[in-house]
Amino acid sequence: MADPITFALVLLFLLQAKHLFADFYLQTPRMLRDRGRYVHLGRLQHAGLHAVGSLIALVLMGVPMGLAIAVALVEWAVHFHIDFGKGRWSDHTGHGPHQAGYWRAFGVDQALHQWTYLVMVWAVLP
Repeated sequence: MADPITFALVLLFLLQAKHLFADFYLQTPRMLRDRGRYVHLGRLQHAGLHAVGSLIALVLMGVPMGLAIAVALVEWAVHFHIDFGKGRWSDHTGHGPHQAGYWRAFGVDQALHQWTYLVMVWAVLP
């Protein structure tokens, strides 16, 4: 794909579609429990699911394998820490879905993930 704008938009679409499934359809109960603990197998798995999905998207778009793996590993670490931050904040505040604070934290979490995808696309632009 020679046109960098088309490349960026298609890759961003793939990363957002991956995010939809990894965050909202493929999370297991283990991934959702104890989100405020740092050492958490479920969060490791959840961030790994995101990284594998991103790796697939990057490779499908023709990103060289070494760069694709490096970007996916960085995303794994960033995703892990964004989710840990949200888990700690949620534990600290005790907000539930019936409170505005819950939705503000959810919105910040999702915005940080989307901004991560923008940086990832920028990092691999041809």
